[in-house]
Amino acid sequence: MVKAIVGANWGDEGKGKITDMLGQEADIIVRFQGGSNAGHTIINKYGKFALHLLPSGVFYDHTTSIIGNGVALNIPYLFNEIKSIVDRGVPSPKILVSDRAQIMMPYHILFDQYEEERLGGKSFGSTKSGIAPFYSDKYAKIGFQVSELFDAEALREKVDRVCEMKNIILEHMYHKPAINPDELYNLLLDYKKMVEPYVCDVAAYLHEAIKNGKSILLEGQLGALKDPDFGIYPMVTSSSTLAAYGAIGAGIPAYEIKNVIAVAKAYSSAVGAGEFVSEIFGDEADELRRRGGDGGEYGATTGRPRRMGWFDAVATRYGCRMQGATEVALTVLDVLGYLKELPVCVGYEIDGVVTKDFPTTVKLAKAKPVYEVLPGWNQEIRGIKKYEDLPENCRKYIEFIEKEIEVPITLVSNGPGRDEIIKR
Repeated sequence: MVKAIVGANWGDEGKGKITDMLGQEADIIVRFQGGSNAGHTIINKYGKFALHLLPSGVFYDHTTSIIGNGVALNIPYLFNEIKSIVDRGVPSPKILVSDRAQIMMPYHILFDQYEEERLGGKSFGSTKSGIAPFYSDKYAKIGFQVSELFDAEALREKVDRVCEMKNIILEHMYHKPAINPDELYNLLLDYKKMVEPYVCDVAAYLHEAIKNGKSILLEGQLGALKDPDFGIYPMVTSSSTLAAYGAIGAGIPAYEIKNVIAVAKAYSSAVGAGEFVSEIFGDEADELRRRGGDGGEYGATTGRPRRMGWFDAVATRYGCRMQGATEVALTVLDVLGYLKELPVCVGYEIDGVVTKDFPTTVKLAKAKPVYEVLPGWNQEIRGIKKYEDLPENCRKYIEFIEKEIEVPITLVSNGPGRDEIIKR
């Protein structure tokens, strides 16, 4: 049985906790896209962790954690992340890395920084972790696949060829120092030593696992609105954030994904630039940011303050539809207990016409939110275990959202801990 856990919005929806929770029943957890540019925060008996590349299942001794072929694999980062959790008392996790995964190169990170610098005020709000240059190279077929580390001669020849091309851009476009091919080649040999113990034909491994009835979780990064095709292009990421891509990024047949759990926040937040219709500002935003998440709404990777907004039913319904969500996990509901009333964005007004459909970015830029205001419950709900024990206005808020997004809300998270969850 294969389940995908993906974001319904702009990322930062609290997927790490949900994956961690569902990981208790899973045999295998697969990261299928993205790189170390976004983080998942997990709180468990070992402490509080921000994971970036490792799947959220690494804290269980019964799971195998897989880095799929769709991931931007930063090898030293992975190596250090494994070491950092083991150093904090976590048992050494079982990890497999796809032999078809592509390698994040040190120059990808530099090119990302140089390009943001060059664009100045018109930058894409990148996390500067090399993601766009990495995927550009992959599709331009000048990327390095893990399998290529194991043929020294071919590797050397490719390093020389790629450096020649990169150095032209470094010299003439960015006026930055050239890459030394000898140093790069030796670095890749070091990468080979680091990754060798984990390399595996993941597609074959998963084929067998599915045949043997294993329970598999696909873990997505960011959310539907950061997808390069269906998100707020161009302020998106460079790999598909949709559950459908999980089949490609892990190497399994599409029809094996039976369940898609889309994670949505009980309010909205976003890191980075881009259109955000239900955004709020000033003191109202500051208070929500301060109370939000666990220790406030700041990016798990960058530490940047997240942009805040009210729940956006238009964006979330669209996100759930593009994800093919079979159910929704609603997170951080406990944060909203301080509010007397709760606006929910139920439509967008564009050029005087109200729509419930999520438009392309050009139109999105003109959209004004249409709100319906619901009464708050004005009390603390952490610690409540049963749905029927929630305050009436809290249940009404959940049921209103459920009706708007047209997907059943089966999980309600009311605190950052692994067990602070209500199953409906």
